[in-house]
Amino acid sequence: MTISNVVVAIAMEAEASPFVNHLNLQPDTSFFPTETPFHAFRGTHNNCNLTVITNGKDDIHGTGVDNVGTVPASLATFLALQKMKTDDNEAHLLINAGTCGGFQRKGASIGDVFLTTAVANHDRRIAIPDFTPYGVGRIDSTSVENLASSLNYKLGVCTTGNSLDFHEMDSHHMLENDASVKDMEAAAIAWSAEMWGTPHFGVKVVTDIVDGDKPSHEEFMENLGTAAQSLQSALPKVIDFVCDKKHDEL
Repeated sequence: MTISNVVVAIAMEAEASPFVNHLNLQPDTSFFPTETPFHAFRGTHNNCNLTVITNGKDDIHGTGVDNVGTVPASLATFLALQKMKTDDNEAHLLINAGTCGGFQRKGASIGDVFLTTAVANHDRRIAIPDFTPYGVGRIDSTSVENLASSLNYKLGVCTTGNSLDFHEMDSHHMLENDASVKDMEAAAIAWSAEMWGTPHFGVKVVTDIVDGDKPSHEEFMENLGTAAQSLQSALPKVIDFVCDKKHDEL
């Protein structure tokens, strides 16, 4: 199959807006059920059909903040792929794009772009036989070694948890996951993509150093704008590379 129909899942509005505006993608208000907070933006880029989905804002708790974390990310991804399958417009590839924390021990620096080789969870600790690997939930990403080589991006495992900070037990599991980067959605998005049989990988821009000496929340907010612009620069290059190729050419 030649790739010509791509979904890009991005959690936060600030992460998505520069890319959406750069490619002049248009809102599709009929894409998601009206009961959900999710948004879709659609258009074309170099003969490739693009659908960007975001998690929208929190109405349930009345905070108005971005719906970050695994629950909204998994549901938005599932509904998007279901919608496209139902419309006989099946997605050929799903890209999870966004910001992340990076690990110095794996060579990460602020602004680096990582492509995922696999995803896993570091906060689903279920100390019961058979449930333990389920909790970790490791899922391999589609191979993108040629893409990484072409654009000089780094490769690594993305570990996912529902907290911006972490404690000692999280740190232990992130190390066991061999994580290069850390986020709050990738493993959930991959899980939903697997249900539809949709090949997937992540494009992650480092905003903060997890094993550094600065609090993650401070470094994240300080670098979010810059990282969003970096993502806007990286994503069109990624789309240009993957479109019109077969999956085994990535």
